[in-house]
Amino acid sequence: MPLTIYNTLTRRKEEFSPIRQDHVGMYVCGPTVYGHSHVGHAKSYVSFDTIVRYLRHCGHNVTYIQNITDVGHLLGDANDGEDRLLRQGKLEHKHPMEIAELYTRSYFEDMDRLNILRPDIAPRATGHIIEQIELIRKLIDKGFAYEVNGSVYFEVAKDKEYGKLSGRNIEEAESGTRVEVKSEKRHPNDFALWKKAAPEHIMQWPSPWGIGFPGWHVECSAMSMKYLGSSFDIHGGGMDNQFPHHECEIAQSECATGMPFVKYWIHNNLVTVNGQKMSKSLGNTFLLKDLFAKYDPLVIRFFILQSHYRGTLDFSEDALNGAKVGLDRLANSMRILSDTIRVSRTLKTDGKVNAGEEVRKFEAAFTGAMDDDFNSPKAIGSLFDLVGVMNDWFSAQKFPDVESLNSTELKIKKLAGGVLGILPQESGAHVGPEKPTLAELAGLFIEIRNQARAEKQWPLSDKIRDGLEKLGIKLEDAKGETIWRRIR
Repeated sequence: MPLTIYNTLTRRKEEFSPIRQDHVGMYVCGPTVYGHSHVGHAKSYVSFDTIVRYLRHCGHNVTYIQNITDVGHLLGDANDGEDRLLRQGKLEHKHPMEIAELYTRSYFEDMDRLNILRPDIAPRATGHIIEQIELIRKLIDKGFAYEVNGSVYFEVAKDKEYGKLSGRNIEEAESGTRVEVKSEKRHPNDFALWKKAAPEHIMQWPSPWGIGFPGWHVECSAMSMKYLGSSFDIHGGGMDNQFPHHECEIAQSECATGMPFVKYWIHNNLVTVNGQKMSKSLGNTFLLKDLFAKYDPLVIRFFILQSHYRGTLDFSEDALNGAKVGLDRLANSMRILSDTIRVSRTLKTDGKVNAGEEVRKFEAAFTGAMDDDFNSPKAIGSLFDLVGVMNDWFSAQKFPDVESLNSTELKIKKLAGGVLGILPQESGAHVGPEKPTLAELAGLFIEIRNQARAEKQWPLSDKIRDGLEKLGIKLEDAKGETIWRRIR
């Protein structure tokens, strides 16, 4: 089946067909860097990382842009308060750009540990002031924006399609969209493209309208179109950004260019804690750095992928512990599979065991799940169906041929590791020489014992056999060879 994506813009699943045959342009709203990352960030960026990985797995050449917001994102429910980085700078007695550098580094450290691939480009809002000014100038020239007392506002009433993403009309739209509601605006729904800077506002730049700083919405439009063009394939972000942020992005971008802005809009759902939305105001946020002290980061990634990106993720330590059990089961099966391949000369193969058929079933189920709007929970289910079959092989000590086992391992690594990113081999975190495996150690003892038997050193041969059995490894001599198996 073809890849289908739920498009928030059309409110239905659509077959994915990129604008250009040889390229996919994808932009995802990145973090506002004024604090350490939490589980909500992980939910969003693990989800979009998996989407990018799968698109590339399908053969698409993807340019993935994820911005860094380091100015213009204002505080308050109506987003009419102080700049978040300015406020954090005051709290920590640091310059706002020092805050931006500190928490940008922290963000990427956390994402790296979650095995999230770095974006191809990570543009910063402060590095694209010229592009934002030019976009604003174009909107003024076309009659969609107006200047008042050094600030510039987008006139929502001039855009007849405003609200098409969120389904809200102008009358239903809330006033104040990441900007302070002032009487100088022609209508409460008009949003700021450029804000006049108060004297104490450290982050400020010269513009045709005076000293000021950009509005939050215009930043993403300017950066995405600079690197991906006026029209591109995928724009992603959290569901809480659908209105007003993404709605305003569409309005200002399409009014400036006269072209469709984005073909597919993808929104991930939120994290809840015991059914309640996770938020700093409620005091129920969980920082990733705190969780990493208790859990392997891949457990957190696996936990996130057990829910669909469009579904809510209810966080609890019980749920994380359950995810750990599941990931440990996968990791243990992979270790046994790897060990089995390494000591292939001791295997008992069974001509009735068909690994190729089981792997084909797994791959078809996995691909079918991911083609259905990136259904990672269902893809994980297909993976554990194969793990169950593998465990039957191990417990019965009946295996397919070694070549088939090797192809099984490679396929799991490609899909579970390369696409889902849940295998340690993909994290790049391993440093130093590999520890010897149980299979390698058992193979060494079998070799020493065989030599002892060849030299008729029966007491030594029996001592090796009995000693290994006490440790939970049973040796069996049959048809001129020795095989081993775990007995506990």
